[in-house]
Amino acid sequence: MQTSWQPKPGDRVFRPRRVRQFRLRRVLGITALFSAGYGNVGSSIYYALGVVAFVALGATPVALAVAGIIFIFNSLTYAEGGSTVPESGGSAAFARYAFNDLCGFISGWALILSYIATIAISAYTIPPYLSYFWPALANPTIGTSFSMGIVFILMLVNIIGVKESAKLNGLLIAFGIGTQLLLVILGAVLILTPNLRSLVWNMFGPGNWPPTTSLIYGIAIASLCFTGVETIAQLAEETRHPEKRIPQAYALLIVAVFTLFIGISVIALAAMTPQVLGDPVNGWARDPVAGVAASLPYPWLRAVFIPLVAVAASIILFGATNAGVLGSSRLTFNLASRRQFPAALNRVHPKFRTPYIAIITFSLLAIIMLIPGFYSTRFFVDLGAIYVFGSLATFAMAHASILKLRIKRPEMHRPFKLGWNITWKQRRLPITAIAGFLATTAVWLIVIVTTPLSGWAGGIWIAGGVLIYCLYRRKAHLPLTHTPAPEPDKPEK
Repeated sequence: MQTSWQPKPGDRVFRPRRVRQFRLRRVLGITALFSAGYGNVGSSIYYALGVVAFVALGATPVALAVAGIIFIFNSLTYAEGGSTVPESGGSAAFARYAFNDLCGFISGWALILSYIATIAISAYTIPPYLSYFWPALANPTIGTSFSMGIVFILMLVNIIGVKESAKLNGLLIAFGIGTQLLLVILGAVLILTPNLRSLVWNMFGPGNWPPTTSLIYGIAIASLCFTGVETIAQLAEETRHPEKRIPQAYALLIVAVFTLFIGISVIALAAMTPQVLGDPVNGWARDPVAGVAASLPYPWLRAVFIPLVAVAASIILFGATNAGVLGSSRLTFNLASRRQFPAALNRVHPKFRTPYIAIITFSLLAIIMLIPGFYSTRFFVDLGAIYVFGSLATFAMAHASILKLRIKRPEMHRPFKLGWNITWKQRRLPITAIAGFLATTAVWLIVIVTTPLSGWAGGIWIAGGVLIYCLYRRKAHLPLTHTPAPEPDKPEK
């Protein structure tokens, strides 16, 4: 029986369009997390040790030790935060839970700047080391083109899959750490033990111990050696059992980084004066680990380790570049998933299940950032200044977020909870997070005062990001500080 009845407009049920939520595969274990973290943190010893020696002179191991303590504070904070908030946003996710969406975006946007600079600076540092084998790579045009090619290759690898990328990273980092560890052992036996008096003289002798102001600035510079600690937390959403694996990976990272960094710096000062180690013209400022290898007593050892260090440096820097691609894409995925970024960046590849739009976007931005390498003589210094701004600001926000969560949401499940707490208004606050917040904020201010470029570039980047965020939220009809939960569907009558 046919009928001409049609439903009235009021009889229809209208539902607003919802943002589709994508999921990443949980495939990563401790080895993959540690490799990504060390690839980002451990790479800095190959170029930062000489800079620290230039400023801190004989107090270089002391500056690195103090900065290493700050690094431990940062790692412990990220261990609690990553296990409590197992999302791919890291400090951005911590800040969103602790404060609001806007604070989370600012933290994430500052970190994205640091990641882009990480990709560029790590890739740009590889050709000088490989020029030991191919001198043509020392040419700025050829070397910069080579660096761009590295970023492009890693972009493709990360699109194919995080598991494949993590396996590659693990193999590369294992080789790099093995080389560093072997160099430390041989250096301790063949350089440090016979030259203990030289070490004491090179540290405390006349003209070798720095003034107090130089020591403080040296600690600030040394703190930059330990940036990149947030990389592990960025991969929380793709980690198997993140509540256990993330703290374990951070524990391994603390032991490896602290041991190797302090070991290499002490051996270097036992082998040469701080003036030679920090001399950018006739010394080893640009290649400090190679300087340790060149100080080995036997010619056949030098013949083996000098090229081996060149290979290991290139490999770990390659891993740092890869860690930057991983971190930036996963952070963007998190921001877009929480409607703090345009939804297009949340798109996951239908076959590989990776955030390919974000990977392509920030890899290309890093390639564009490398363009000044063709002609600028200050390019490396400028990249470092940009890198500093985002990293230290992010660390300070991470500490503040952990403290705020302890106050705001004490009932929150914390699989890994920091000890050594003090009680404030019936809330238990970790001493390491308080000390970490004060230390990283102080270092951040020192760096901004001494290198104004980082403040200008970082400020412009943050202002532009906040403008994009406000325009996007306004277009999406969302408040600036929070994302309303979707209303449940009403049953049809």
